[in-house]
Amino acid sequence: MDGKVVIIGAGMGGLASAARLAASGYDVTVIEKEAEVGGKARRVSVDGQPIDAGPTVFTMRDVFDGIFQSCGANLEDYVRIRRAEVIARHAWSEDERLDLFADPLRSEEAIGDFAGAAAAKGYRQFRQATRRMYDILNEPMMRGDNVSTPLPLLWRIGLWRFDAFAAMRPHQNMWKALGGFFPDPRLQQLFGRYATYCGSSPFAAPATLMLIAHVEATGVWLIDGGINALAQALRTVAEAKGAAFRMGTGVAEVLTERGRGAVGVRLANGERISADAVICNADPNAIAAGKFGGKSASSVPALKPAKRSLSAMVWFAHTKTAGFDLSHHNVFFSPNYKNEFDQIAAGRVPSEPSVYVCAQDRGGRDSAGSGAADQIKSASRERIQIIVNAPANGDTHSYPPQETDQCTAEMRATLTRCGLTLEHEMPHKIASPAEWERLFPATGGALYGRASHGSAASFLRQGPRTRMPGLYCAGGATHPSAGVPMAALSGLLAAKKVDADLALMNKSSRVGIAGGISTRSAQTGVTG
Repeated sequence: MDGKVVIIGAGMGGLASAARLAASGYDVTVIEKEAEVGGKARRVSVDGQPIDAGPTVFTMRDVFDGIFQSCGANLEDYVRIRRAEVIARHAWSEDERLDLFADPLRSEEAIGDFAGAAAAKGYRQFRQATRRMYDILNEPMMRGDNVSTPLPLLWRIGLWRFDAFAAMRPHQNMWKALGGFFPDPRLQQLFGRYATYCGSSPFAAPATLMLIAHVEATGVWLIDGGINALAQALRTVAEAKGAAFRMGTGVAEVLTERGRGAVGVRLANGERISADAVICNADPNAIAAGKFGGKSASSVPALKPAKRSLSAMVWFAHTKTAGFDLSHHNVFFSPNYKNEFDQIAAGRVPSEPSVYVCAQDRGGRDSAGSGAADQIKSASRERIQIIVNAPANGDTHSYPPQETDQCTAEMRATLTRCGLTLEHEMPHKIASPAEWERLFPATGGALYGRASHGSAASFLRQGPRTRMPGLYCAGGATHPSAGVPMAALSGLLAAKKVDADLALMNKSSRVGIAGGISTRSAQTGVTG
């Protein structure tokens, strides 16, 4: 297969594109400004320990099994992976705790013990509803070609199945929909939190996002070395198929020619690399803001700051813990969930935040999380990542030390209320929205692209094709959505479009390719 492809960025979407295209015989070069691959799935060193500093939840394993198989490889030959028996541990106070399990019947029993028989029945109904949502949207939206309006999606589902479209509940508010299943507000909080997986508020997101709960219930996997180890493995299989990686240098400009569109890139060091196609694994707004040159800026629409997803205050720590018996994934809830998101919408880090803690050294097969190995680890320092949702205003707000200190105190207060204490002087680093803006320019620190707010959000996300022939988008800010498997799916969709368009070029000129400068950008996304 003839064809040169340059990929800007070695995040999960770019890595998936690189592996798939290299396996198909394309000449692939990946340009990454950082020293290591991974993008948001990066690592930082704290107290001499490597800590996963990006996404921590790994679902939809079949997406990655398929990528490795397309390269003639097996995922488990490159990473050590096991299924988590405890999906997550949740707490509202020292006395209010609830685990969700890989076994849904155990989860149902736990919910019944926690909130009563009516809550267990609501959970059964919730599982049925979210499974149907997933079954409806999985192929046409998450894995299939993107669509730009609801009508093509309805056609793919089948116009005679309008009831299926209604089952997705795109016009129903997520928080209110959850109230129909779970009158207990604590369970509304628990399942509403899934909206934050794509950087959205459960009070503004459509009920469609409830399907994320089904995705997680079908399997959460733990990888030795974390998600960054998966990124390293994708690089290895891509290189085995001939992909080249240029690390430590950024792309200054997407090169264009009149009538041809994108024809390569100019690196920050001045070097030029020609290409038949360019895939940009960055937030599309970076293109719109001119971060890759003025000529490509009009190839995607700009995203208004009000439409950005959540950012986060994130602590990377090596610390002793006491009190609360941590599992790998843990959530400590705010006593006023609505106020938390109201404060974020007003541009403030919440004063009584919900807190996510990933205990990266936990995760034995003991389903209760209290095995001997975990007990031993809790007596010494362990690696943890702590996340508090925050506004995406890192381009206008600097987050000075006194403010991050206050955020740290408020984060600790939530943990203490729920029974978890950390070392007072724990070795740690902290990333604010300003740091995320520095790492991922033109985002304000938004970690998930466009927020999935309102019923039209499913169809407004940037698709793989842009208005410029030869320039494509991939990554967690593009269709289908944010998250590790979704970012990888975006890369596979971009690779599919490149393959189709370059095949067409062999029969005609690039001017005739759909998605050219004079055509409208393909945009959409699934809100899950």
